[in-house]
Amino acid sequence: MVEERVDLDKPIWDQNTFIGRLKYFTWVTDPRLSLSSKQSLLEAKKLISQYRNGEEPEGTTVPQLRQAQRMCLSAFHPDTGELQNVIGRMSFYVPGGMILIGAMITFYKSTQAVIFWQWANQSFNALVNYTNRNAESEITPKRIGIAYVSATGSALVTALGLKALLAKRASPLMQRFVPFAAVAAANMVNIPLMRQSELLDGVAVYDEENKKVAESRYAAVKGIGLVTFSRILMASPGMLILPVGMERLEKTAWMKRYRFVNAPLQVLLSGVTLLFMVPIGCALFNQRW
Repeated sequence: MVEERVDLDKPIWDQNTFIGRLKYFTWVTDPRLSLSSKQSLLEAKKLISQYRNGEEPEGTTVPQLRQAQRMCLSAFHPDTGELQNVIGRMSFYVPGGMILIGAMITFYKSTQAVIFWQWANQSFNALVNYTNRNAESEITPKRIGIAYVSATGSALVTALGLKALLAKRASPLMQRFVPFAAVAAANMVNIPLMRQSELLDGVAVYDEENKKVAESRYAAVKGIGLVTFSRILMASPGMLILPVGMERLEKTAWMKRYRFVNAPLQVLLSGVTLLFMVPIGCALFNQRW
């Protein structure tokens, strides 16, 4: 048995500070957690349940308990307790996002590639938004469909419109920023529409003792706005800084000789930026006000 009981509901790090939140989200969004098998996740959930009831196996250590807690936080929905789809988990955001961002900033010249990768990116975002939705707010298949089609449409209109507009008027470097504009526009449509029930009905507001006191539309507007901003921020370094570096790198003799490394390099660098930006984006704002 663990000699000193651990309060699993008490945060390991102070969630009222940015550093505390950064440590927490770095802990639970670790991409390696997305590799956990279903069996190991269910075993982790079982251990946490046993510990809460004082029935954990003899010899259970605090590190074992914290690892089980970490796995549960990364894979099970906080409201329903259901096991989330692996692609929609925030721990999968780095491997999933790096491929999509890398592809969008690599194949920005081809119209067919723009259409495919913007569609793929919005499909991924829609799944992430749905997986991490507020379970207390109703979301119907119709609303999901409207959000998905609207976000994909806005991304394509922005990307193809700017591509055509800048094709002859802007420098090659400026054209590299078109994918980011499309992603930002789509996020501003996708997230509010996916969570429109919260805007219409409000979200639950709790007091310091965690008792529900009201339903607030203002809280919903503020929360959705902050989520939208943080999602755009997560993609910003990879889609704004990498194009500048690649514009210069592609002019070197080495890159001209080994053109096949272009796409893999941009995918890899996108992953590096997301590895830092995902926990930063999640930690930017306090989860409770």
